[in-house]
Amino acid sequence: MPVPVGWRNVRFMPTMPKSLFWSRTDTAGSEHVVFDDRQGLVARGVALAVDPLPYTCRYQLTVGADWYTNLLEAEVEGAGWARSVRLERTGDGWRVRTGEEGDLDAALRAAGHPPAGLPGTDEPDRLAAALDVDLSGSPLFNTLPVRRIGLGRLPADHARQVSVAWVRLPGLAVLPADQVYTSLGPGRIRFASGTFTADVDLDPNGFVVRYPGLAERIDPR
Repeated sequence: MPVPVGWRNVRFMPTMPKSLFWSRTDTAGSEHVVFDDRQGLVARGVALAVDPLPYTCRYQLTVGADWYTNLLEAEVEGAGWARSVRLERTGDGWRVRTGEEGDLDAALRAAGHPPAGLPGTDEPDRLAAALDVDLSGSPLFNTLPVRRIGLGRLPADHARQVSVAWVRLPGLAVLPADQVYTSLGPGRIRFASGTFTADVDLDPNGFVVRYPGLAERIDPR
């Protein structure tokens, strides 16, 4: 099949060998990610949701062979606003850069929701203990601590606490957070953060199949 004339000078990003698709169960939305997990994880994803406002989030994620997160870049846009954040691990901790156009907080207030505040964080030192990044509403990011600590190989009821840099959507505020992952046997973990808990089903590679109250994976037939 010939390449369309208008595409001949377009430079595509490197292709990825795998992809996953989830449908949100807590709101109307979905997520599609293409990735390579042969040595750590390199991933590009798109997440869409309508709550608290309709938005599209595009992200790129790089995780080392040790499964420590090295880089997350995320861009979010909605009607009349756009935001971006870049989290990069350096020898001195996390470097956080942000961008903003339009007024997300005004759009949230007009819809009867509280403001999101500024993207990023003014105190990156508070993220010093974080080894993982967690993008809210995304089932992909649960895989990072699961693979890093080898949770699938641990005995049932073995719990591990992890510190993460939690990136909230749609505002892209970045907050330190403590989470607890507990092995419940093959293909199942319990996730806990604060008062919230969920028993999550995983495939043999540690990727989410079913996350009650958040998302379910849709696999090709």
